[in-house]
Amino acid sequence: MPYVNIKITREGATPEQKKRLIKGATDLLVEVLGKNPKTTVVVIDEVDTDNWGIGGETVTILRQQA
Repeated sequence: MPYVNIKITREGATPEQKKRLIKGATDLLVEVLGKNPKTTVVVIDEVDTDNWGIGGETVTILRQQA
């Protein structure tokens, strides 16, 4: 039973975009590893940019500086 965890920043990914991510990840596991799509689990976690850090700084600050 494959388990895929996709983490994205919480910036308004639409339900359609999330649906496409889930389908795409599932299809990839079927194609590459021959996994059963009925037992493939995909979870999308949305993380606030204040809780996501790169290089010692939050994504919120990095985007403000860009």
